[in-house]
Amino acid sequence: MNNNGPIDPSREAHQTVTEEWIEVPTPAESIRIGFTDQKVSGRAGLASFAGFLHWHSLGQVLRRALPALPARVGPGRKPLPMEDLALGFITGILAGAQKLTQVAHLRADPLIAPLLAIKRVASQSTFTRFFGRFGNAAVNLRSFRPLWRWALERLPSRREGYCLDLDSSRLLHEDGHQEGVAVGYTRLGIKPCLHPLLAVIEEAKLVANFWLRPGNCSCANNVVAFTLDTLALLPAFVRLRLIRADSGFCEGRWFELLEGQGLRYIVVARLLAPLASLCRQDTIWGPTPVPGTEVAELGHREHGWDRERRVVLVRHRIEEKERPGGKKLLDVPGYLFQAFVTNLPVSVSPIEVWRDYNPRAGCEGVIKQLDADFALDKLCLKGFFATEAAMVLAVFAYNLCVLFQRHLGCLERVTAATLRFRLFTTGGIISRANGRTTIRLAVPAAQRDWWRTLFEKTLSLWPNCNSFCPDW
Repeated sequence: MNNNGPIDPSREAHQTVTEEWIEVPTPAESIRIGFTDQKVSGRAGLASFAGFLHWHSLGQVLRRALPALPARVGPGRKPLPMEDLALGFITGILAGAQKLTQVAHLRADPLIAPLLAIKRVASQSTFTRFFGRFGNAAVNLRSFRPLWRWALERLPSRREGYCLDLDSSRLLHEDGHQEGVAVGYTRLGIKPCLHPLLAVIEEAKLVANFWLRPGNCSCANNVVAFTLDTLALLPAFVRLRLIRADSGFCEGRWFELLEGQGLRYIVVARLLAPLASLCRQDTIWGPTPVPGTEVAELGHREHGWDRERRVVLVRHRIEEKERPGGKKLLDVPGYLFQAFVTNLPVSVSPIEVWRDYNPRAGCEGVIKQLDADFALDKLCLKGFFATEAAMVLAVFAYNLCVLFQRHLGCLERVTAATLRFRLFTTGGIISRANGRTTIRLAVPAAQRDWWRTLFEKTLSLWPNCNSFCPDW
């Protein structure tokens, strides 16, 4: 006590505080906001993913893939190693960055560089110089083909083989000032865009190859060279059961390539006038076990083909289908039509050809995820091949997410957005005692066993068949 009565502890404590608090009023109370010098990371959960990267020695993989691209820096400054730049960029994309400035913002996080075992996350200007070193197709192929091969080598062998899905996409860039951005046909009309090609292993949802093309090129542009390059990347144990593609790949030269390689394919045929005329009402259609769906097949030679090929026709009665696929022909009301070119043997019925093609929709899901979660439609640098390099590393980050979940043995695949929300953006406190860095994750007690199991599975030196079934 003093002469003025009892001491108010809160008032006394307030008098000794030198920091000025920011008062944020809420309906329940007024919350004080201040600052701390303690090292805190909002992305401490990336420690689980960093363990996976180190388990696979990804830094060494990148060092071997990027040996001849020294970074340009100012006089008296030591350049960052290429693998440090690539790892920093990949981690930034995984953390949700969509531009180089957002990737560079991770420099403020005290945990990212130690977790990745790199010197530091680069600045925006350093990343710009880094990607600027990718100046032509030869440099990009030499640098990134080993990364595609490395990812494919992580897949297990399948007795029945894999399906390879080829597709193209349109990436809108309204400003249109970057090299390669040109006016082309998009879902929103004629817009400035880029037009990449990609190949996806359907069963694993793993991207096997990615090439960037200008926005004004045709869908079939460079597909033969792209396919040859993709096939050369596949390890011997990754056997292809089937190749599928949309109508943009319906080219005689491409069919000849696949047939020369002894590969089976199903490709959407273009419903141009010669083929559309075969879908008239007087065509003999056969029933199928699928209500509202009928099929027919015939031999057909399109203009530019060297010979006649098997074509499967499918028609869906609109009134009996909730979500029918196909195109409407004006002279056949009430139906939607699909047509497929295939070299599958006649022992494979037309309805089985249709069913075997349908899972290719998973490739569209991969493209949507690349756009939504890996900034593929946001990354656009001044140089065309610099843009391709940034996009390739972003797609490689997607592959790492897929392989991370396979490494854990997850039975149900989730998106990168879920991984960020549930895992990567977990906060943590960083300290250093007895020469060791310590991270304390801000995780409720009820969830700590889940995290322990996650790290045990991630860091185990002996992979086992025990799957990890996280409640994402």
